[in-house]
Amino acid sequence: MMKRQDSVSLEIYSPLRVDPRIRYATQIQCDAGWYPRLTVYVMLARTLSAKFLSNSKTSRFASRGLRYLSSGSSSVLREPCFHYARRYDTLLSLGKTMPHRLQLFVLLFLHFVATSATATDQLSGELIFPLEAWHNHGSCIVECPNGDLLACWFHGSGERKSDDVEILGARRLKETGKWTKPFSMADTPGFPDTNCCMVIDQQQKLWLFWPTIQANLWESALMKYKISTDYMRDDGPPHWDLMKVMHVKHSGDFPQQVQEKALAYVGEQEVEPLLVKNWLEHITKQASDKLTRRLGWFTRAHPLVLENGRMLVGLYSDGFSFSLVGITDDNGKTWTYSEPIVGGGNIQPSFAQRQDGTIVAFMRDNGPPPQRIHVSESTDQGETWSKVYDHPQLNNPGSGLELMRAKNGDWVCIYNDLPDGRHSLAVSLSDDEGKTWKWTRHLEQREAGSGNFHYPSIIEGSDGNFHVTYSYFIEKPRNGESVGKSIRYATFNREWIRGE
Repeated sequence: MMKRQDSVSLEIYSPLRVDPRIRYATQIQCDAGWYPRLTVYVMLARTLSAKFLSNSKTSRFASRGLRYLSSGSSSVLREPCFHYARRYDTLLSLGKTMPHRLQLFVLLFLHFVATSATATDQLSGELIFPLEAWHNHGSCIVECPNGDLLACWFHGSGERKSDDVEILGARRLKETGKWTKPFSMADTPGFPDTNCCMVIDQQQKLWLFWPTIQANLWESALMKYKISTDYMRDDGPPHWDLMKVMHVKHSGDFPQQVQEKALAYVGEQEVEPLLVKNWLEHITKQASDKLTRRLGWFTRAHPLVLENGRMLVGLYSDGFSFSLVGITDDNGKTWTYSEPIVGGGNIQPSFAQRQDGTIVAFMRDNGPPPQRIHVSESTDQGETWSKVYDHPQLNNPGSGLELMRAKNGDWVCIYNDLPDGRHSLAVSLSDDEGKTWKWTRHLEQREAGSGNFHYPSIIEGSDGNFHVTYSYFIEKPRNGESVGKSIRYATFNREWIRGE
């Protein structure tokens, strides 16, 4: 609609009826001198724009055109102005000729559409296999050197009490962008195989870690691992070069270490004295028994490989309800174990390393309130650990999480972000090595009781995007879903987390 008055107004509406909350409103004002003032209101629906314009090509074309026009006109289109124009609230002063104004409007329009389309495409996901009645849980994802993604999880009729549980895997082939049918990665007949994790080391060898449950109790877990140099296949499981048992033998006086660390921890906690007394007696008794302290340790999150080749494997015990670290400096030929990381239910450690070399462990909170991620730090490459403390910001309802350092130094944490329930799955970004977490977005956010979205695994791919797998349990279906369990894959970039 065009009106000839003191100004000329052009209004462009999306042909789709959309909620005004997801529209973008932009006002671009052209100071025309002796020309009429031109005010353009652009109302764009991001859901429409993604359908008819190529995001990257359109955005590059618009950006190049804007730079060209700004250099050719008498006005100066500064980068901050253009940045805020993308926020839809900046007034831009343009050149003296109407052709320049009209061309610039068209280019801005294309850039707004491209920006809107890109925003919707920054997060995508899919189920690795259809929802089913079988229990599928505890996934881990790695990227192979050829660009394929490899995921593993445990599958069966239950968990530790079900003797049919095995480790399954699937590949997302780079060539096709599709997931293969699941295949067996590890299976001990007649025993539950659970809580698997993977890592690819500096020699590009694939490691698979998992516990076999000996007596249908978590406390009877026996850690195993496999190594493969032949795992980049179009279909089927890796060819395994070897399989070994990870025998946990503590160094030093383990019972004394446990007691000292436990006393130091509870000294700063507000807990009933009787509970403290019972807890201390329980873990001291367990630590004093040689068989009890050597069994029951198992994995959850990605191991961390340091620059010098040292591998840190996060281990935890449901019997002790605390953690420690398995360490190898010779590619698994020998293993040593850190001192225990003792707190109030700090399990399933995940690691990130600061620039100064300090290793930080984020852990699930299985203890008393407040329900926060538990934290401990090591300044000697994982051998000794600081007193465990509650994170001041990040909640945890007693569920698995992962922490990682991105290639640019950012830290990323993926976790259930409510103090109660696993129906909200979030990813948070820190640009100061975990001191603050300024940005948070949600992969899943539903009503309590509708489903559980938990035990996430995250990596940064060679494409610069983050790739995630997590357990996807549907209890109250919506949008054509069915009740069941699967493993979901999602991918997104840093800009999506930051809301850009």
